[in-house]
Amino acid sequence: MSEPVVINIGLCGLGTVGQGVWKHLSANRADLESRLGVSLRLARASVRDLHKVRDVKVAARVLTDDPLAIANDPEIDIVCELMGGTDIAREVTLAALRLGKIVVSANKALICGHGAEIFRTARRYGGHFFFEASVAGGIPIIKALREGLVANQFPRIYGILNGTCNYIITQMEQQDAPYAPVLAEAKRLGYAEADESLDVDGWDTAHKASVLAWLAHGVWVKPRQMIVEGIARLTPADFKNAATLGYGIKLLAIITRDFARNELCVRVHPTLLPEANVIANVNGVFNAISVTGDVVGTTLYSGRGAGQDATASAVISDIADAAALLKHGKGAHLIGETSAPPRKGCRPAPLESIRSRYYLRLTVRDEPGVLARVATITSRQAVSIASVIQGPAETPGAASLVLTTHESNERAIRSTLKQLAALRSVLDEPLLLRIADFD
Repeated sequence: MSEPVVINIGLCGLGTVGQGVWKHLSANRADLESRLGVSLRLARASVRDLHKVRDVKVAARVLTDDPLAIANDPEIDIVCELMGGTDIAREVTLAALRLGKIVVSANKALICGHGAEIFRTARRYGGHFFFEASVAGGIPIIKALREGLVANQFPRIYGILNGTCNYIITQMEQQDAPYAPVLAEAKRLGYAEADESLDVDGWDTAHKASVLAWLAHGVWVKPRQMIVEGIARLTPADFKNAATLGYGIKLLAIITRDFARNELCVRVHPTLLPEANVIANVNGVFNAISVTGDVVGTTLYSGRGAGQDATASAVISDIADAAALLKHGKGAHLIGETSAPPRKGCRPAPLESIRSRYYLRLTVRDEPGVLARVATITSRQAVSIASVIQGPAETPGAASLVLTTHESNERAIRSTLKQLAALRSVLDEPLLLRIADFD
C-alpha cells in the first residue's frame, strides 16, 4: 500500500481562531486523515510575538513572525489566512495564490474589499481560495449557496449575521435594559470588541452581506453602495412598541433581486419581524439566514455565528475540501470563482424601487396639533399612516409619537424624515426602522 499524500498546512495568525484551528485539527486529525486518505501536517504558523504564552502548545521551531515566509514556502500546500485586517492579509493571500497554492480565509473584510482581485489572481495562476468561515461562523451558508443550491436563482436572502448585535438586542429586549449598559456587559463577557463600532454600526454585517451577494448574484456590492444602519439608537421603548404591534426587532442583512427589472438591493438595518417568524426568535450570539431560491423555495440555516470553535469548524471544513482537491483534483467547483455571473444590465436598485413598511419614532413637544402637522407632511409625501402609538417621553414636556406606515419607498420616506426633523415641535432626530413581513 502506498504512503498517503502528505499535505502541509501553514497558519498565518495564531490568535483566537488560529489557536482553535490548531487545537481541533490536532485533536481530530486521525479521523480526518482516515476519511480523506491523506496525511495532514500542521507545518508552520506565523505570530506577531514569538514569546507570547498561548493556550495551545506549538513547538517553537514551527513559529515565525513573518507570514509572507509561510505564503512563499514551497513546502506549504494550504495557507490559512487568519490574521484579520486587509493589508498584510492581502499581501499574504495574493503571494500564495501567485504560487498556485490554496488559501483558506475567515476574513470577510478582505473578501469584501479585494474579492475581485483575489479571484482574478486565483484564476490566473491556478490557485484556489476557500472562505466558508468568513460568513456566519460555523453555519455552512457558503457551501449551501455554491453547491447545494446551485440550481437556483435567489430573489431574497436575509438574516442575522452578527452575533454581537444579536446578543445586545436580545438582552435589551429580555431585560428591558438601555443600550449602553448592555453593551458594557457584552464587552465584559467578550462578546463585543473594545471598539464596538464595526459590529454595532452594521459594517461587519455589511461585509458579510457583500460576500453573500457576490455568491448569489456574481456582483460585488461595496458597503458604501448599501443602506447600512446600526443598533445604537434603539431603546427599550422600541422593543415594547414592536411587541405591541406583534413584532420583534433584529439587525438584518437583506439581499433582494428583482429579476424582471434586473435590480439588486443589499441593505443592513434594524428590522421589525413578525413574532411568528423563525428568525425573530433566534437569540443571543446565534446567527440565522433565510435563503429563497426559485427552485427549492425557502431554506433556513441557524447556528453559532462566531467564536473560536464555530469559526475553527468552518476553517477545518475548508481545509478538508482543499485536501480532497489536492489529492483527487475534485471539487474545483468549490473555489467560488464559478459563482453566478452578473446578468446583463444588472444594476443597483434605485431608492424608489426599495419598498417597505416603516416604523417612525418621534420625540415631540407635548402640545396640541403636533400629530396633525406630522400627518400633513406624510400625506404630502404620499406616505400613508397605518397606526399611531402615543405615550410619554423621558424628556419633561415631551411625548413619544410612534407611527407605522403602509408600504412606501426609500425615496419618499427619506424626504419625509427630512421634513419631520425640521419641524419645531420635533425635538430629536426621528428614528426610522423598516418592517419586513417577507410574505
